[in-house]
Amino acid sequence: MKNQKVFAGIILLGFGFYFYLSQNHLELFKEYITWPSLLIIIGIAFLIQGYKGKNYEVILPGVIFIGFGLHFHVVHKLSIWPNNMGIFLLIISLGFLLQYQKTRNGLFQGMLFLVLSIILLFYDKVIGTIDLLQNGAANFWKYSPIALIVIGLILLVKKK
Repeated sequence: MKNQKVFAGIILLGFGFYFYLSQNHLELFKEYITWPSLLIIIGIAFLIQGYKGKNYEVILPGVIFIGFGLHFHVVHKLSIWPNNMGIFLLIISLGFLLQYQKTRNGLFQGMLFLVLSIILLFYDKVIGTIDLLQNGAANFWKYSPIALIVIGLILLVKKK
């Protein structure tokens, strides 16, 4: 890493605050003194190193650490938050796309992970839509002779 002082400084500050809060048992921060918070601290250090230190290759691990840390904080607090592999692929995709913004590398990987995450996040809805289309096609073929007869009668009876 180029100029590791930024990364080391952020890690030491973050861990220092973390351990200070955990030793003093402050009720306000009690629910945030968990291992996912350490992931977020490491991710913030990587992102600051990436953007401030112009070491853009560390944007991807920074986004992954922050994203995974946030996921583990939020997953049990919000009932609408997804808890499957799709969310992890979405976080990785975001990391690749943010890194691509600065390095022009990783667009294909980012888009691939994005498509896979969307498929996994909405798998039940996709399968439901496919079943609906299959049922609709089966019903169409079942009732198509009747529809043809009705359309034919309408055309014969209808006046210009």
